[in-house]
Amino acid sequence: MSRLPKILSPEVLAAGLENGVARGICFKDAESLKLAARVSTIVMDKTGTLLEGKPSVVESVWDPSLALETGSDARDFRDVLFSLERQSDHPLADSVCASLRGCTQLPVADFQAVLGKGISGTVEGTRYYVGNLDLLESVISADTGKAVLEASSTLLVDSLRLWMDEGYMITLLFDTNKVYAVLALADNLRESAVQAVRVLQDQGLEVHMLTGENEVSARRTASETGIRHVHAHVLPEDQARYVADLQAAGKTVAMVGDLVNNGAALEQADLGIVLDGSAASLDGAQVTLSSQDLGDIWQLICLARRTLAIVRENLFLAGFFLLAAVLIVLVLLFPIPGWRPAPMLAVCMVLSGICVVTNSLRLRK
Repeated sequence: MSRLPKILSPEVLAAGLENGVARGICFKDAESLKLAARVSTIVMDKTGTLLEGKPSVVESVWDPSLALETGSDARDFRDVLFSLERQSDHPLADSVCASLRGCTQLPVADFQAVLGKGISGTVEGTRYYVGNLDLLESVISADTGKAVLEASSTLLVDSLRLWMDEGYMITLLFDTNKVYAVLALADNLRESAVQAVRVLQDQGLEVHMLTGENEVSARRTASETGIRHVHAHVLPEDQARYVADLQAAGKTVAMVGDLVNNGAALEQADLGIVLDGSAASLDGAQVTLSSQDLGDIWQLICLARRTLAIVRENLFLAGFFLLAAVLIVLVLLFPIPGWRPAPMLAVCMVLSGICVVTNSLRLRK
């Protein structure tokens, strides 16, 4: 009996893995499928998971004192912003570049990306920064950064406050002395987000949303999706710590995100899930979903739970037939002179195998 789980499980797990592939759900291995069945908490990154990942610039304002016409004596700061963003592979950078039509690419030296905050680079001898308020405060210091911002034009400051209150993503262009521009960006929720979150929470799973954006933007998305656990200003390096805290509280955590911005959290989680991934994504996550449908998260959990339920059923069936064979031999047949128990035991084991395999094949439907 001690070897029965090893004998019976592979057929069921193989069927579960095959069923997942047919549905666009690719588990890294059988252990990943077992983990998925135990998940109690789902953590989602806002930008790469709940949103479409196709942001656009909806508003922008530049310091009125800037000379924006290109000329021999005036620097076009739009060219500076365009040149810096062209060096980045972040979706926000593509959106900003798309909004800056007709700009000239300038040489950029010492380009650096600060994960979760923004980018920086040297253009024509001056160090410029493009990013959120966290980048401004980390570059200059919180107090000095606020002073630099307050010293900027009233138009910039008022626009910044208005757009933050409306929940927009904010991008600034600045150096250590001045803020040159403020841009407001927006992204749309995935069509499947609201329904997927509702189903997960209705099934008793906790859903948490993490974002590096401001509190207002985070609460706005949470209100639209119905997510109850929301945490703003969480940088990528802090996401893994947040997941670890949930695990320390006894929760089995699945992290949904992308390998670029959420790699550490995906590795820390009990189950890492990547949307719209390829087979290569399994090097950094346990599950990849071929589509961008968030509803597949519940589908993969259902598949995993159903698979393990059938494993338990198979153990019961095997044990039942083995017990039945022993009872028949000992009670009914053993008293008969000359009767050998081996044939009856063999028949029961064959029937057991047929039932187990047939039960396992239910997963292939």
